[in-house]
Amino acid sequence: MCGIAGMLSLNGAPIPDLDRKLRVMNHLLVHRGPDGSGTWQHPRGHLGFAHRRLSIIDVAGGAQPMLAPSGSAITYNGEVYNYRELRAELASGFSFKTQSDTEAILAALQAFGQDALGHLRGMFAFAYWDEQSATLYCVRDRFGIKPLYYTIVNGIFYFASEAKALLPFLDSLETDLEALQDYLAFQFCLSGKTLFSGIRELLPAHELAIRAGSVTSRRYWEVQYEVDFDHTPKYFVERVSELLRDSVSMHMRSDVPVGAYVSGGIDSSLVASLASVEPSGTFLGFTGRFGEPGYDESPYARDVAKNRGFELFDVEIKLSDFTRDISDVIYHLDYPVAGPGSFPQFEVSRLASQQRKVLLGGQGGDEIFGGYARYLIAYFEQCIKGAIDGNLREGNFVVTYESIIPNLVTLKGYKPMIQSFFQKGLFEPMDQRYFQLINRATDLGDEVRTADLPPYSAFESFQSVFHSNNVKKESYFDLMTHFDFKTLLPALLQVEDRVSMAHGLESRVPLLDHPLIEFAATIPADVKFKNGAMKQVLRQVAAKELPTSVLERKDKMGFPVPLSEWLAGELNGFVRDIFQSKAAQHRAVIDNKKVAAKITSEPRYGRKIWGFLCLELWQQRFHDQHWRFKELLTKGELS
Repeated sequence: MCGIAGMLSLNGAPIPDLDRKLRVMNHLLVHRGPDGSGTWQHPRGHLGFAHRRLSIIDVAGGAQPMLAPSGSAITYNGEVYNYRELRAELASGFSFKTQSDTEAILAALQAFGQDALGHLRGMFAFAYWDEQSATLYCVRDRFGIKPLYYTIVNGIFYFASEAKALLPFLDSLETDLEALQDYLAFQFCLSGKTLFSGIRELLPAHELAIRAGSVTSRRYWEVQYEVDFDHTPKYFVERVSELLRDSVSMHMRSDVPVGAYVSGGIDSSLVASLASVEPSGTFLGFTGRFGEPGYDESPYARDVAKNRGFELFDVEIKLSDFTRDISDVIYHLDYPVAGPGSFPQFEVSRLASQQRKVLLGGQGGDEIFGGYARYLIAYFEQCIKGAIDGNLREGNFVVTYESIIPNLVTLKGYKPMIQSFFQKGLFEPMDQRYFQLINRATDLGDEVRTADLPPYSAFESFQSVFHSNNVKKESYFDLMTHFDFKTLLPALLQVEDRVSMAHGLESRVPLLDHPLIEFAATIPADVKFKNGAMKQVLRQVAAKELPTSVLERKDKMGFPVPLSEWLAGELNGFVRDIFQSKAAQHRAVIDNKKVAAKITSEPRYGRKIWGFLCLELWQQRFHDQHWRFKELLTKGELS
């Protein structure tokens, strides 16, 4: 786990001040790799790599950037868990000098070319210079666990693990207004856009090739929904169990001790339970809690730890932590994305980093196995529609209205969402209805100056992903989960990466192992979502592993933050001061005076104010201080 960066002159000319530029990029990524740093420059001076290292595999060796005898080079961030198998396969044709997974990737690229990507099992983002073809390849893993951003400025291609490392090279800092409209609708951006105009995100499972001044992109992997109707539900549960156990075992490969985030939900609890029995030394768990009533899920995490016999450390997260750290959270995120859960994750990561360098997490279970309440809400509407139309028995429905009723108790805390959902557009086509469920822009009012925004349809961008060619149109469940898998999951993984790396901590996600994902895509929707039971398959896998208190709970909240309660009290003044600052009062598009006026006057304003607060703090930390990033290119010695 590391931070990577670099640049390539598109016309082949030497890059002025190349050494300084590489050191500036490393300086901005220092938190990602506190154990070491390195740079490499091509003899022609037209190309350079930078690297910050967090030592996990082959602690003594494995320094980067790493060179091959051919003159090719790599700078790499992540973990390829099958590196031992790769080394054994390639030993006859490559003379290994380290025990690192980095060298295994380098050898695979030398042996297989770009077909090597199909041999890699893990999380990765890397840049590889192929000396023979004079081509720079930039690659991101299948699910977007590891980040990679890029931009082109004055004929130079720049890339980095975090967008902040690209900011010194931008002449000015502007907001991408189409990306902003994505953010207002979803709280993340679609199609590789970022909120920084001119900076793109390399999409998951994609590779860029930069050769002779041209930049081309290709997708090298795609999940295929080839549904298997031949096997029984028992078979699917048993096979998922086997694949998950194998994944956890592979993810435990480390030359330093491993721990886990334990939230008290099914996903993280199952991963931690399976990992705790691996013979890798002392296993530790970490969780967080709020003191406010209804916001403490740590008793469930303690039940898991007691059941498996590992030690659990927790941290009470307070309002004072929020006021102290929220600006730094946004700085490390680079963007105002996802939900308030990024803040408590940041605090738990700080706690964990004091005792571990590697933690396992449960990210991905909701998107793969169907764990979001909105899936149940969407199917509830479809059941009503099918019952009225008289076609409920024709085979296009995963659940019936009779079978779904016992599981509706799960929606007890979602009455406001259901109320809003049914107010408009009832029984419209599936894509419009799911867009309605996830679109946060419907809550917006005159806080947004829509006249300042260019013509753009977030719905059309949504449709381009929702109507995937590899998902059957009649499978509403697969369409919904696939959209979240392709869009929401990478946004959540960005948070996972950024809040852990802020503290020099590697976060691994065993549920996102491509053999497991490829198999899960073959499971029929009526097995995954039988009777409207969320995460049915994963729950059955967990039945033999987790305590009853966790298995049967109906109130999993996803690490909620008592933001509304805080805004009604001491936090109110702190937030008002942010929106009433001189800079905040003169923003384009967002009228922060009206935002401040509505802080406590609207129902469910906690999530809404979070979106505006993050956006304003982002502008303060980046737009208002762009000069600080540019100054790094000319100031004195870098720390």
